Amino acid sequence: MTEKLVEEIRRRLPITELRENEPLAAYTSLRIGGPAALMLFPKSAGEIAALCLIMAAVGERPLMLGNGSNVLAPDEGLDRAVIVTSRVISCSVDGEQIAAECGASLTKLAAAAAAEGLSGLEFAYGIPGTVGGALVMNAGAYGGEMKDVVIKTDYLRICDDNIDIFSVEGEEHGFSYRASRFGPEDVILKTRMRLKEGRPEEIRKKMKDLMSRRRASQPLELPSAGSAFKRPAGGYAAELIERAGLKGFSVGGAKVSEKHAGFIVNSGGARSGDVLRLMEHIRETVLARFGVELQPEIKILS
Repeated sequence: MTEKLVEEIRRRLPITELRENEPLAAYTSLRIGGPAALMLFPKSAGEIAALCLIMAAVGERPLMLGNGSNVLAPDEGLDRAVIVTSRVISCSVDGEQIAAECGASLTKLAAAAAAEGLSGLEFAYGIPGTVGGALVMNAGAYGGEMKDVVIKTDYLRICDDNIDIFSVEGEEHGFSYRASRFGPEDVILKTRMRLKEGRPEEIRKKMKDLMSRRRASQPLELPSAGSAFKRPAGGYAAELIERAGLKGFSVGGAKVSEKHAGFIVNSGGARSGDVLRLMEHIRETVLARFGVELQPEIKILS
């Protein structure tokens, strides 16, 4: 990480909070990760764009981080700039549509929609991520996905020493199972969703029921990154892992949850290497037993 970048940000965008050598473990749901050379805390989509423009001018590429709920950070940290979007949370309602910036919490957004009598985001209540990450991976649960509600998204891409801002609508998002058109080079700024009118009490009841199901089936009491593996064709990763006898299996402080075999939890003092070795053991065991090659859902930061 160059001193020039720090100097340029402080000179051209002094409103942005900046921290050097900030531990990633404090910003990831697995509570794992060494220091990031530079961590930035913008407060709006416009500020994100301004930061990316400064970085482009000095040849740097940012790493975007929302709630850190589906990522694994390295123990040695990262020698790069990390933009944390947790303060970029503006949202507004216009009829049956709701617009939200990239750092908005999915759970809070679902609650806001319910308060307005808007149905369609119930599935997102309890998902610990933010709008930006949810768009990139087409987050979903209990039969709902982001592709069901998203209609337009603004994002930027760093190109050489400048940035380009784009908008996509509808099928241009390229949504599929846990994937979209957005890659590591893209930075989500904001999105717009179309919901449907409903009765607030019925919407809240559905959200409460889904949250009860989460608490009953998922290890929410321990640090995790959600589902460790994507759903394979014709089955479920958790079922295969459990049938392979791996529930409770651990490597160092990383452990296959005894409550839900699809989750890897930090049972205490886990390191990124523990998680990676455990994931590899799970993949090798399931492949040998069932001939199914599991694909990671957790994003490995680098």
